[in-house]
Amino acid sequence: MFDLRYHVASLAAVFLALVIGIVVGVGISGSVSSGEKSLEKQRIARLEGQLAATAKAAADLKRRQASSQDFLDEAYPVVMADRLKDRRVAVVYVGAESARMRALVNRTLTDAGARPVVRVRALKVPVDPEAVDNALLARPTISQYVGNEQLRPLGRALAQELVTGGETPLWDGLAGELVDQQLGGLTNPVDGVVVVRSADPQTGPSAQFLRGLYSGLAGSGVPAVGVEATNSKPTAVRSFAENGLSSVDDLDLPEGRFALALLLAGAQSGRYGVKPSASSGLLPPVPPGPATGG
Repeated sequence: MFDLRYHVASLAAVFLALVIGIVVGVGISGSVSSGEKSLEKQRIARLEGQLAATAKAAADLKRRQASSQDFLDEAYPVVMADRLKDRRVAVVYVGAESARMRALVNRTLTDAGARPVVRVRALKVPVDPEAVDNALLARPTISQYVGNEQLRPLGRALAQELVTGGETPLWDGLAGELVDQQLGGLTNPVDGVVVVRSADPQTGPSAQFLRGLYSGLAGSGVPAVGVEATNSKPTAVRSFAENGLSSVDDLDLPEGRFALALLLAGAQSGRYGVKPSASSGLLPPVPPGPATGG
């Protein structure tokens, strides 16, 4: 889809350049000799022919783009149907919950037949290490995570609790220090996790904590995917990838929502989307659909 748009834009630029060339040619033709005028007329004729060919190519590309969009609109519901049937998904926001990203994630899950998001945790960043240590010290059973050098292990342990549910002493003890917004309990396990970074990139202790959280989610035994929109800046793809998370950088496009559904269903991990950082391509390999009887 994006290749066609870029081709149309390029052809439009060529179209404009040819028009300017013709106008300039006509303007100077009155001040040259008859022989030169003849050559100029030939040149103008060639330009007019190129202009007509360019206009036809642009029109053809526009028709192809419209046809591709029609195909995508028709195919999207079919390829998404029941892709995540009855799966339970958690969402983690690094920073405040984003209304736009919430709508895009929810649409993906609905289109793919998953259950509504079972739990959401929007994390306060930057992390306040002193407040976290004080909360840990108040609970001897989790006090082994006191100290900045324990922030990465703490992030990994919180990731595991988020996925497996059940007893969650760390989330229980640190909610006041780490959680900005939350939805849903932590009783049941989940089948996948979506990560959205709505805050700016973090440094220092906060970065250490997030590295632990991301790597813990990546190693939790269920699919974990970092997502963003095509216009998200700065991109979080590199941070996701460095810590083992798959990523989708175009959740605002049908292709991106399909990629997320595939990844949450267990497709090959990687960096997917339309940005230069999408080193794995637009989509994960799509498994064949179920065979139908004749």
